[in-house]
Amino acid sequence: MKLVVVESPAKAKTINKYLGKDYKVLASYGHIRDLPSKNGSVDPDNDFAMVWEADSKSSKRISEIAAALKEADTLVLATDPDREGEAISWHLVEALRKRRALKKDTPVERVVFNAITKNAVTTAMEHPRQIDGELVDAYLARRALDYLVGFNLSPVLWRKLPGSRSAGRVQSVALRIVCDRENEIELFKPQEYWNVGANLRAPDGTDFEARLYSLDGETLKKFTLGNQGDA
Repeated sequence: MKLVVVESPAKAKTINKYLGKDYKVLASYGHIRDLPSKNGSVDPDNDFAMVWEADSKSSKRISEIAAALKEADTLVLATDPDREGEAISWHLVEALRKRRALKKDTPVERVVFNAITKNAVTTAMEHPRQIDGELVDAYLARRALDYLVGFNLSPVLWRKLPGSRSAGRVQSVALRIVCDRENEIELFKPQEYWNVGANLRAPDGTDFEARLYSLDGETLKKFTLGNQGDA
């Protein structure tokens, strides 16, 4: 028997009908582990080592999957086909190995499908792959930055500006860009400059526009003609 893990119980019920008696489909109910909101969950001085925890509900889901895995010969990870789905599959494997519920010789397959139809599901089962390590690394980097920025800066922001929002990985940088641009605008001092041009006609009757680029043998710079009188 193959044990298939998806994210939602509704998907599990539907997919179980498609696959039949040789498969058992369970749901992880989304993420099963996360970084606890306390100091030390990410250690930048130790190659950004991360400490993961599962809450009581997630621990129960892991236990259910571990129990079902005892009767299965293959673990099939069919979480969503995106970065978060890849992360959930990775977390599940890590959690099961930590509990010694996943044997070293038990095959682990990763399958993805973009539609919950019998054809899409059965076709995906015929083309398994490994967990995408690069996609998992992208998730880990994003999650570490979320923690390091949000967890450390948000309390400072709340103390300095009561009632303000949290400091996020993206919004903090975006706000800095906006503030820097606003400072540039406030410090900008407008300076007048003029360009000299003329609409002329060639001997053959062709009309063209000419612009003055040099004066007395010197190339005109942007602010050489600083007022209408100079122009």
